[in-house]
Amino acid sequence: MGAAMAPAAYHTIKTHFANTGTSVAEFDCIVTGDLGRVGSAILCEMFEKDKIDLAAKHKDCGVMLYAPEQDTHAGGSGCGCSASVLCGYLLGEVAKHKLGSVLFVATGALMSPTMTQQGESIPGIAHAVHISAV
Repeated sequence: MGAAMAPAAYHTIKTHFANTGTSVAEFDCIVTGDLGRVGSAILCEMFEKDKIDLAAKHKDCGVMLYAPEQDTHAGGSGCGCSASVLCGYLLGEVAKHKLGSVLFVATGALMSPTMTQQGESIPGIAHAVHISAV
């Protein structure tokens, strides 16, 4: 599923940069919800085509939570991963000023039984929240 959400994360991050005049360099980390290893690699490749090195700052909640041997290459549970990493780790690091600026990009799929039963694709969605210690 993470591979399907990578384009949504890409679009949201690129739009955030364009709308705010920011870049990768201005964030301590850019965290996606749960693209998994597969979707994270796709996201970084998409930015490479724009000559932007996202990989140096990118972290993914699913990758952070699951060990490689747990076989979640394309992601686990996006909402569970996002909430766990945001509340259990990131907000604490920001409060302690270990992280000053985080772009948190929650990712998900717009699931619909009707669409899947009709063989339609499942659209991905992403929204960004800029979290700052300031």
